[in-house]
Amino acid sequence: MKKIILLSGCMVAAGILGACSGGATAPAYATLDKPAVDLATFPVDEQGYIVLFDGQTFNGWRGYGKDHVPGKWVIEDSCIKFNGSGGGEAQEADGGDLIFNHKFKNFELLLEWKISKGGNSGILYLAQEVETKDKDGKTKLEPIYISAPEFQLLDNENHPDAKLGKDNNRQAASLYDMIPAVPQAAKPFDEWNEAKVMVYQGTVVHGQNGENVLEYHLWTPQWTEMLQASKFSEKAWPLAFELLNNCGGKDREGYFGLQDHGNDIWFRNIRIKLLD
Repeated sequence: MKKIILLSGCMVAAGILGACSGGATAPAYATLDKPAVDLATFPVDEQGYIVLFDGQTFNGWRGYGKDHVPGKWVIEDSCIKFNGSGGGEAQEADGGDLIFNHKFKNFELLLEWKISKGGNSGILYLAQEVETKDKDGKTKLEPIYISAPEFQLLDNENHPDAKLGKDNNRQAASLYDMIPAVPQAAKPFDEWNEAKVMVYQGTVVHGQNGENVLEYHLWTPQWTEMLQASKFSEKAWPLAFELLNNCGGKDREGYFGLQDHGNDIWFRNIRIKLLD
């Protein structure tokens, strides 16, 4: 495993903490770089999409920050399922988020999902695996959403988050806490929905059930403004703001992940097309 130690606003050698201009020491974080799977070993469908889940195995998948698939993630009826027990976000024993072990840059991701009554989850993309150290020097794995925009997955009718945020920007297919999905056409809990995430040279499109529902542009002043108006603002959460403002890192690429939010959720027909 390769570990790259970075500092907010300045670079230092691995393991050495330095100070940026003004004499203040910036909070350090590390991004983990693990060997990626070979996409050439995965089948391609008739539409040119790489099939990332074969319905039978977790080939290519692992837990976020882990080398294995956590036990709460199972394969059921040719679907990837998270077995929740209502314990809250990433609080399940042997849980945590699931990622496909390859970083993507320009792509179109398609999948189907359905969620349990009152359920909450998300699709995270351009994610990095980020570690920090606490004041005692102990390593902490930061949550996946600290570095990744989120395509919200939600039971809009029964989860309270649907009424929070602003202008419905926490409902299904929204860019979580920033842009609402319009039109909002998510199906009720226990029914299958189609999701699309397209990223191309900074332009991002979310699609839901056959319709494009939002578009935005990364690494622009408008993106920074949206972050500043969200729960990830520089004032509220400096590290999240820094990572999201530069999401994808210097190579502008990252993992996509499926979120453990403590609720049952199912995924199938997971495919991706490279747009490079």
